[in-house]
Amino acid sequence: MRFAFLSDIHGNATALEAVITDLNKKDVDHIVVLGDLCFRGPEPKRCLNLIRSLDASVIKGNADEWLVRGFKEGEVPTTALEGLNQERDWTLKRLNDEDLTYLAELPTEMIVDKGQDQLIHAFHATPTNLFDVINPDETTKIEHQLMQKDEADVYAYGHIHLPYIRSFHGKNVVNPGSVGLPFDGHPLASYIVGDLEEGRHSFQINRVPYNREHVVELYHQGGYPDIETMGRVVFYGVKP
Repeated sequence: MRFAFLSDIHGNATALEAVITDLNKKDVDHIVVLGDLCFRGPEPKRCLNLIRSLDASVIKGNADEWLVRGFKEGEVPTTALEGLNQERDWTLKRLNDEDLTYLAELPTEMIVDKGQDQLIHAFHATPTNLFDVINPDETTKIEHQLMQKDEADVYAYGHIHLPYIRSFHGKNVVNPGSVGLPFDGHPLASYIVGDLEEGRHSFQINRVPYNREHVVELYHQGGYPDIETMGRVVFYGVKP
């Protein structure tokens, strides 16, 4: 069975459309979306509409939680709080109560079981936390904090905006990177396609070009609060 793993779209509907067009050519059986759907991008509403049209398994990310209930002390640097609240307010003006209810009711983890002998444990950052950062080279943390459900064959998460694939003890940990805001210096939208059969796993990281200039222009047209920072992230694929 062929799965597509998407994460960290962050309101970049142009990038998401490019990814959907690309994965439609790959005969994907099921899509798993690993959170952070619409905050910090120029088209939050259109992103949610596209995601809801996919018939995908969707989980909640930290940015989705922030939209629903705001920022708690210690979750973001104090120096960034004012700016992030401005970005949140801007985004909330473009969503309605139904959108926020959808985000609030998303699960924080799930076992994806499509009737085959291959189970996927999907979550945003870790199975128990939306905010912890587990990087690709942190082997001990990966084994102890991510690979918690022994019955799973694949562990899929997002959050770090860095795509990678690693194998442990006959199982795989995958991170598709970010559709909307890559942080690895490679600004093309990122996602993973995985073929799961009994006794065999195959994964491929895909990078998809899209019109980044158009996305930056959408930030300007919408009067986004931090156009300079977000434009730099979109155009160059770097951290804010």
